[in-house]
Amino acid sequence: MRTNKILSTGLILLFAVAAFAQQMSVVSPNQKLKVELISSENSAFSAWFLKVDYRADENFTPIIPKIDLGLLRNDQDFSKVLSLKKVEPIQLITEEYTALHGKRLQRKNTANEITFCFENENKSKLNVVVRAWNDGVTFRYEFPEKEGDFVIQDELTAYSIPNKTKRWLEEFDLSNERLYANSDSALVQQNWSYPALFESPKTACWYLIHEADVDRNYCASKLSNYSVAEQYKVTLPHPGEGEGEALPQITLPWKSPWRVIVMGSLADVVESTLVDDVSKPSVLENTDWVKPGVASWNYWSHNHGTKDFKTVCEFADLAAEMNWPYTLLDWEWDQMENGGNLEDALEYIHSLGVKPLMWYNSGMFKWITSTPVDRMKTHENRMEEFAKLNKLGVYGVKIDFFLSEKQYMIDYYLDILEDAAQFNIMVYFHGCLVPRGWQRTYPHLMTYEGVRGAEWYNNGPELTAAAPEHNNVLPYTRNVVGSMDYTPVTFTNSQYPHITSYAHELALSVVFESGIQHFADRPEGFRNLPDAARTFLKEVPVVWDETKLLDGYPGKFTVIARKKGGNWYVGGINSAGRRERQQALDFSFLPKGKKFRLTLIADGEHDTVFSTQYMVVDNTSSINVKMLRRGGFAAVLKPIND
Repeated sequence: MRTNKILSTGLILLFAVAAFAQQMSVVSPNQKLKVELISSENSAFSAWFLKVDYRADENFTPIIPKIDLGLLRNDQDFSKVLSLKKVEPIQLITEEYTALHGKRLQRKNTANEITFCFENENKSKLNVVVRAWNDGVTFRYEFPEKEGDFVIQDELTAYSIPNKTKRWLEEFDLSNERLYANSDSALVQQNWSYPALFESPKTACWYLIHEADVDRNYCASKLSNYSVAEQYKVTLPHPGEGEGEALPQITLPWKSPWRVIVMGSLADVVESTLVDDVSKPSVLENTDWVKPGVASWNYWSHNHGTKDFKTVCEFADLAAEMNWPYTLLDWEWDQMENGGNLEDALEYIHSLGVKPLMWYNSGMFKWITSTPVDRMKTHENRMEEFAKLNKLGVYGVKIDFFLSEKQYMIDYYLDILEDAAQFNIMVYFHGCLVPRGWQRTYPHLMTYEGVRGAEWYNNGPELTAAAPEHNNVLPYTRNVVGSMDYTPVTFTNSQYPHITSYAHELALSVVFESGIQHFADRPEGFRNLPDAARTFLKEVPVVWDETKLLDGYPGKFTVIARKKGGNWYVGGINSAGRRERQQALDFSFLPKGKKFRLTLIADGEHDTVFSTQYMVVDNTSSINVKMLRRGGFAAVLKPIND
């Protein structure tokens, strides 16, 4: 009788699972993406995984065949022995909001959401919430029970990537400043930074793996394929990666960050705002003081420039000449001499109608002694310093040297943002993690570094040769997920030269997006430009109403169009095989029935010469633009009012 009872119970559970079969998948509202929940064993208790399919034409094609699910908590396991108890009805999710900066101001996205409710052997509950969006897939874990404090010992999420899938991956480093490597296999096994880009070998589908809405309840993570080469596992911080506890401590009820897969055509990936869409809405009631813009910056050309009052004034003059709203006082402003101190410099900057921004050391590492140190480290320090900055008329802070992604560092980032908001101080993080959607929640977070940018021309010879290809990878990877302070547009040389053409450098002002864009060159680099290029840099926005990838391929070439008001700006850069390229530029993205005056600034006879053309175009027009082997072009289209 006891055996029969056990069999009956097992059959009931199996029938219960079978009853969920018609609800075990969810399809995006546009019918292009499908996510399916699958049991690894045909039993009531088992491990579970997700499968992601994409429809480029009539039929769905498997893209990610398996995403392992599960968490290991210090008290019990939520991975290998899970029973599916309930599937919540599918809900339509709509995210609609206005951003203050980024690739698109008016944001709207929709998803179908399904929630799978599990129990483990101890009858403890775990939910997996899955959303199929029009441009990707997101999922997260929930512990719905109402009380308890625990430690997450491991997250078992792992993406199985089929062999022959092309991939662009950056080796993990706490600064997130390595170069991306391109491969079609998983032969290299190591830790990898987010975001990771893949091109399916089966159909016209691209996908970018990332995470979003990381908050105080967790740490930031990375990917690792050490254990199984073809599986990229979500990996928590290592104990040696910065100070503090490596493993996140949680209090129930609890939700994990969203695991994010941006998916679709290459243009869908580049244009996506999914990382922001799944993050928390803005916590600011008044945002009138948040003002994106261009800043002059002396560090690239004068590493200790802010120690020199006259250098600071020269870069303030540059900002005024170029109609840029900001100038940044980088490290060592507390040691300023040669004719004036900080207060003198700020008075001069304000007299020009320019707004100052100032650098700070995070103070988190004793071995990084760049000054000023410790003015941001505690709440009391910050409140005192931000009050001083208000009196001095300083509009924003650049805070450097975080170099950890543990939970305690997430707390520190968010503490800074919350305290700065009380004083209407904008924030820029440097030496930091890559974006996780915080620019939606805290729109006064203007930009992040987390990229190998032009600053590396100071550090060694590597970027000189790598830049043409590297610049053509970033629009498809790092810059997809949030603002990126590459500090672009350098025509002269720093310690190590650049081999990209002048037109390539000019184009980066459009190709790269950042809420505050630090144009890095010395004053004479801008003053010696021909009128068309200098005028372009005086007018180019940093806030965009719309963004379109017109053409491109990672590591080879990129053509991006961005709209601001009635004007369109286009940036194109080349590195394809280090060969000259004839780029077809089709203006079909323009509104019908309207003519535009085009100013095209392209490569001339050689790298340091521009070729400028003026013409009238409409949405039926197309032209060919020559890009040198490391070249590019920049264009602006302004409507003609008849």
